Amino acid sequence: MFFPFLPSGNRRLRRRPLRRVACAALMMLAARTAFAQSAGMTLDEALQVAESRSSSIQASQAAVRGDSAVVVKAAQLPNPTLRLSVEDLPINGSQAFTIGQDNFTMRGIGIEQEWVSPTKRRLRTALANRTVDQDRSAYLEKLAEVRQQTAMAWLNAVYAKKAVALNRALVDHLNDELAAREASYRGAQGSASDIAQARVTLGNARDTLIDAQQDEKSALIDLSRWTAAGNVLAVADEPPPLDSRVAGMSAEQLVQIQPALVAAHAAISAADAATDVARSDRSPNWTWGLTYFKRGGNFSDYVSFGVSIPLPLNRKNLEDRDVDQKSEMGTQARLNYEDTERQVMAGIQSLSTKLASGRERLANLRQTVLPAAEQKVQLANAAYRSGSGTLADAFEARHMQLETQLQVLTLERQVSLVWAALEYQVLPSDTIASQ
Repeated sequence: MFFPFLPSGNRRLRRRPLRRVACAALMMLAARTAFAQSAGMTLDEALQVAESRSSSIQASQAAVRGDSAVVVKAAQLPNPTLRLSVEDLPINGSQAFTIGQDNFTMRGIGIEQEWVSPTKRRLRTALANRTVDQDRSAYLEKLAEVRQQTAMAWLNAVYAKKAVALNRALVDHLNDELAAREASYRGAQGSASDIAQARVTLGNARDTLIDAQQDEKSALIDLSRWTAAGNVLAVADEPPPLDSRVAGMSAEQLVQIQPALVAAHAAISAADAATDVARSDRSPNWTWGLTYFKRGGNFSDYVSFGVSIPLPLNRKNLEDRDVDQKSEMGTQARLNYEDTERQVMAGIQSLSTKLASGRERLANLRQTVLPAAEQKVQLANAAYRSGSGTLADAFEARHMQLETQLQVLTLERQVSLVWAALEYQVLPSDTIASQ
């Protein structure tokens, strides 16, 4: 994803090509979104659409562009001041309020310029750049949040879809079981109590199916909120492997790609740059001026020039106070960074532990419980075919298998959300590098 900064050159020349590129990009995005709506939105498609259409991301980009425009201003001298004056104008006598007749009356035109040294302008430019970095880090935080929430919403939709399929299979199975029990009852081989129990079980399963269908609709609505792509009708693709690269990263690696740490580090740089500017302001700016005076008649004209130099007589209580304030802001930024680093590392450690535990539980269920449930179904079916078992046992075994699959699916959903919270709190390195 590129970051749409406008260059500082002639923007009129770029306006039409930019519009054509933007229109083409929007058309391509609309086509992809329409295809995703018909075929089911994949995780990559959801992330791409969310990044392109998020209003909060666009607002952060606008803040960066706004502060980027100020960088050029920081390196400039203040605008000069034009001075127009009339000096020594008589106010009484025969020549009162007349210009050009009195020996002393002069009309003046001049210019004044405050001089800011190149060193000061360089430091102010550095501060402006650090401010842009802070806005950029805020943009990265918002981008990571949108990506993380979109991934979690997509995973919720995927597992809600799977839950609906399993609950529907369970309802179909219980329908078959009820029909079989009613046939047995008509053949005087079952009881009315068995039929009543089967109907209760079927009714509960149907209620669970309705709840699962509502959960799927809610998950798709939540995904639509983050993608801003209208109503997402379906999701496609299987969930990604739950392998995390973030779990093994050090603080030195995370500071490059974890937006909270990037922002905390940018705050330190901005505070240090502000301190440097405050120190440079201890030396006052000079102001020079040049004025041309015109006198009337044959009297000589004059030119006057001079320099104004502020006297820092109270530097201890004025300029030095600014330096102390900015220095303390730097101390605050460093302490905030340490606290943020501890929070981030503790959060990653906590999520990594949950992810490892969840994966271990999933491995256990897949290796023991699911195969045992499958084996029980096979044994019950074989016993029924051989006449040594009942149809009720076969139905019960299949019922237990579907319930076990739902149990595993619920755990997969929980673990996948932990994985997304861990993995998507950082940004791809190429995304960071492009900003």
